[in-house]
Amino acid sequence: MASPFRGRDTRWRGALAVLEEMRREPGVTRAAVVRRLGLGSGSAAEITARLRDLGLLAETPAATQGRGRPTTVLGPHPGGPLVVAVDLRQEDWRCALAGLDGRPETVDGGPHASRDPGRVVETVAGAVRRLRDRHGERVRAVGVAAAATVQRGGVVQASTLGWGKVDLGALAADSDLPLLVGNDATLAGVAEARRGAAAGAAAALHVTVEVGVGGVLVVEGRPVSGATGAGGEFGHLPFGDANLRCPCGAKGCWDLAVDGRAIARHLGEPPPDDPRTYAQAAIARAPTHPATADAVTRAATDLARGLAGLVNALDPDVVTLGGLAQPLRAAAPDAFEAALTDGLMTFRRADPPPVLAAVLGDDGALHGAALTALDDVLTEAGLNAWAARSRT
Repeated sequence: MASPFRGRDTRWRGALAVLEEMRREPGVTRAAVVRRLGLGSGSAAEITARLRDLGLLAETPAATQGRGRPTTVLGPHPGGPLVVAVDLRQEDWRCALAGLDGRPETVDGGPHASRDPGRVVETVAGAVRRLRDRHGERVRAVGVAAAATVQRGGVVQASTLGWGKVDLGALAADSDLPLLVGNDATLAGVAEARRGAAAGAAAALHVTVEVGVGGVLVVEGRPVSGATGAGGEFGHLPFGDANLRCPCGAKGCWDLAVDGRAIARHLGEPPPDDPRTYAQAAIARAPTHPATADAVTRAATDLARGLAGLVNALDPDVVTLGGLAQPLRAAAPDAFEAALTDGLMTFRRADPPPVLAAVLGDDGALHGAALTALDDVLTEAGLNAWAARSRT
């Protein structure tokens, strides 16, 4: 994956490269970083010493592995920069802290007490304020993963929450912290591409099923999100029943063909209040309940058909499945594989991209929010600002 740091300030070039390796692979050894970056031992010692002095990096002895010179494990400095990562989901929210290695640790969260967007934002903003009060200027940015359509860094529609345009500015209103907002499926895809199942792929397609379908094409570690940032709304491609109106306002959306709403419809049951939990229960029940198995198989088939269309259009090296997409596939593997193969163009069938289960699970969006916030911190300007703070 190409490094996101492309500045001209040579004072930080080597330091940024080392920190990026630490973020790309938490727990990486100094020897591995030296080898990957082609650094001499003197340059490596100088860079790591500088990063330690600035409170950016800590080194601990690595476990010995046979002969050879001992090395150290690189990690965030215990007093170093932090970012806040927020995962704003349909039913609940989570707030986490991450150091420069991008590992989020959840510290707050809970179910929404109200669907009113103002109350939800106020609740989450309170959690962010408490973290800023506790950790002070160590907190450098806030990253938000929202179960919503995001355009130009703001929520413009969250159909599963019944929201229209929502201002999330209050999450950083009492500070000058950068606020980076992204769609949850997009950010989960970024995380899988940078450090998950698709790590190392030049072009990775991530598709997830929660309430509807989301995803993103990630090229060289960066999401392809269109002119205004609202790209990746795969669930609103017309892969579904053209007679069904989606909460987004369009007809025929793929969303309505693959999630818990689709399974309930196939079973002749009313739309569930919580489609994700409903789908999980149906998948678990399918092996002993033929009608439910048939409904789940239909959803898995529609998922695979749409996935084939995306592969034909976007030409990824690898596909990762998040959320309920992998359990749907596993519940009806033969039907899924047949529909996927039938939907592929002939020339792709001999060598289709591998379809892998996402490895970050329910934390994918949280990892993505942390990594995106760190993109703002791990820049020459960001490190200059930290160094200036450290000198005061």
